[in-house]
Amino acid sequence: MITSRVQVIRDVLGSAHIFASAVNDLMQDRLHAVVGEQLTFAQLKLLKLVARKESYHITEVAAFMGVSNAAASKAVDRLVRRGLLSRSEAEEDRRAVVVALTQQGRRLLDEYEQITTRTLEDVFGDVPAEGLQQTADLLDELSLRLVEQDNRSENMCFRCSIYFREKCLLRSRGPRSCHFYTHKSKKDE
Repeated sequence: MITSRVQVIRDVLGSAHIFASAVNDLMQDRLHAVVGEQLTFAQLKLLKLVARKESYHITEVAAFMGVSNAAASKAVDRLVRRGLLSRSEAEEDRRAVVVALTQQGRRLLDEYEQITTRTLEDVFGDVPAEGLQQTADLLDELSLRLVEQDNRSENMCFRCSIYFREKCLLRSRGPRSCHFYTHKSKKDE
C-alpha cells in the first residue's frame, strides 16, 4: 500500500515532469517560429553554448554534449553549413579545431531570446517573483538530493547555463564539479 506521503512525492515528480515537458514543447515551438524546421532544439543548445564565450574547441563541445569528438564535429559541421557557426584552426595547436558563432548565428539566437522572453513574461507575468524564487529553490534542493543518490554524481552535469541559468547548481554544493566545467579551457578560469 502506498502511503499518502509517497503519493504526494510521486505527484510532485509527475508535476515536475509535466512542467518540464510543457516548457520544452513551448521552447521548441518558439524555435520553429524563428527558424522553421531548419534547426533542432539540440542544435539550438549547441549555439547557446558557443555564444557563452568567443570560441570553443571541439573537445569542449564534445564534453558538453557528452559525445565523441567525431560526433561533436559532425554536429558543428551541420551548423557551419547553415552559416551559424564557423570553425578554424586553433592558434596554439593547428590540429585543434575552434568553433565560434557567426553574425547570422548571433542574430538567430537574439531573435529566439526575444521571442522566448516575451512568451515567458506572458506565462509567468502575474506570478509573484517571491513564489517563483521559492519554487526554483525547492526544485534546486530536490535536484541536488537526487544527484546525491547517484553513484556517478561527480561526473554529472545539468548543463545549467543552457537552461536559462548563469550559475552552476552542482558546483554551488561544494567540491563536486560538473563534467563541462572540468573541460573548460584554462583561460576561462
